[in-house]
Amino acid sequence: MRYIDCFNHFFPQGLWDKMLATPGASADIGARMRGIPAIYDLDRRKEVVDMFRKQKNYQQVISLGMPPLEALGEGAAVEEFAKLGNDGMAELVAKNPDYFCGWLASLPMNSPNFAKELERAIKNGANGIQVHTNINGKPLDEEEFLPLFEIAEKHNKPVFLHPSRTASMPDYPGEKKSKYEIWWTFGWPYETSTAMARLVFGGVMDKYPDLKVLAHHLGAMVPYFEGRVGPGWDQLGNRTTDEDYKSLLKSMKKRPLDYFKDFYADSAVFGSEAATKCGLSFYGADRVLFASDCPFDPEKGPGYIRDTIKILESLDLTQEDREKINYKNAQGLLGIK
Repeated sequence: MRYIDCFNHFFPQGLWDKMLATPGASADIGARMRGIPAIYDLDRRKEVVDMFRKQKNYQQVISLGMPPLEALGEGAAVEEFAKLGNDGMAELVAKNPDYFCGWLASLPMNSPNFAKELERAIKNGANGIQVHTNINGKPLDEEEFLPLFEIAEKHNKPVFLHPSRTASMPDYPGEKKSKYEIWWTFGWPYETSTAMARLVFGGVMDKYPDLKVLAHHLGAMVPYFEGRVGPGWDQLGNRTTDEDYKSLLKSMKKRPLDYFKDFYADSAVFGSEAATKCGLSFYGADRVLFASDCPFDPEKGPGYIRDTIKILESLDLTQEDREKINYKNAQGLLGIK
């Protein structure tokens, strides 16, 4: 069996050094990132991968960690971050193919030149694109971001949705911040689900019918809320008086639920067997890719890899479905040999 871990995070050395040396960006990296050596120390990352590489025929697809590049600056500054990140990723994969079999481009989404950087990254070998669920508070279906999806569809490169939400987004209107890290535990799945809905109802999925989008963490809330996404949204407009959502529903080419079924998802659910079964039941083996979200487990590297593999190996799957989830879907979606 082969395992292609399709959603993991790492900072190339050049970008890491630049961020640490940049006022503002340095603070945004935060103490948490500095306390996880496997996200910036290549030797430590290789040690983590080596725990599974030979025994499980295991490799990683890498992408940048938080925060989103667009949160670190504007114009030329964020463009430089993106270039350092993308060039660094390409170099890491080229020099360490036994460890890293692919990478996702990151973009300066608040720059008018983000499409130019995307084309450059794809030319340089990017297997896909990582984009966050909002761009400094703006939804992804805004017209200014549509070139991302147009280019991704043109080059047949998948877009991986990564949630982005901070404590500055309160849970109640009467408060100024989110408490108890609710913004992360429940906020991130909500963020991803909301971004998916905007792509569906905002017309992006209809405008780019061959676009492939993967929703991190097994499709977030969508599988568990199938009844609301399905029969619930079949009644779109019944709960709203100030918008003509019924006409929108009639204009859509498919049932809302069917659009959500068209997304891809990954198995990074922090070692939850129940969530894994729920997500697989909703998406099916053809649209789920193995991922661990390394290195954000309590062990700072190997924990979620080990737990996710253990859960997948315990499930009652056919050999064909097991191969699809573990590596074949990643090969097809990301163009990995």
